[in-house]
Amino acid sequence: MNEVVLYDYWRSSASYRVRIALNMLEIDYKTVSINLLEGEQRSRDYLALNPQGFVPTLVIDGKTLTQSLAIIEYLAELRPEYGLLPPDIACRQQVRALAYAVAMDIHPICNMHVAAHVISITGKAEAREEWTKHFIADGLGKLEAMLSEFNGEFSFGDQPTMADLCLVPQVYNARRWGVDITAFKRIVDIDGNCAKLPAFQAAHPDRAKP
Repeated sequence: MNEVVLYDYWRSSASYRVRIALNMLEIDYKTVSINLLEGEQRSRDYLALNPQGFVPTLVIDGKTLTQSLAIIEYLAELRPEYGLLPPDIACRQQVRALAYAVAMDIHPICNMHVAAHVISITGKAEAREEWTKHFIADGLGKLEAMLSEFNGEFSFGDQPTMADLCLVPQVYNARRWGVDITAFKRIVDIDGNCAKLPAFQAAHPDRAKP
């Protein structure tokens, strides 16, 4: 395998997911930091690599991959023995539904460029925090209800899947924004179980910060 390179921002939820996946699959990689606050994602060189100007971008097997869940599904198919996606088709659908509930329904509307636009159209600096806290709390409440259908230490059974790779960064964001998550007991328990695992520990933003 050629050198694996992850274009990453330490606080990006999407990048955080992919860091966990690479760690879980025991894939060594080099990190190139893209500072979103300084606008490095809009540089000509980075846009040539990722036309959307988002992180992460993963260079692996001579390919340039974008979109965190598409990257994770590629890795899951590359090394199916690690179980990021279950072998059964119906179980895979359920894991994807849990992952997508975070990655497609909570994360995009709380993303940095969306929240910045909320400030610009309201003229209120505090609107960003109100917006973010509302949609994270609302989304996690719905996710908690979805998770109540499943047993085990993790989102779907007794080993981490793609669903957990999405849940943990979102919980990190919830805590960062001061969202009260104590009522989401299943989510808190799952996050605690993931926090015991080296792959999750090594991917934490505090460890990934340049």
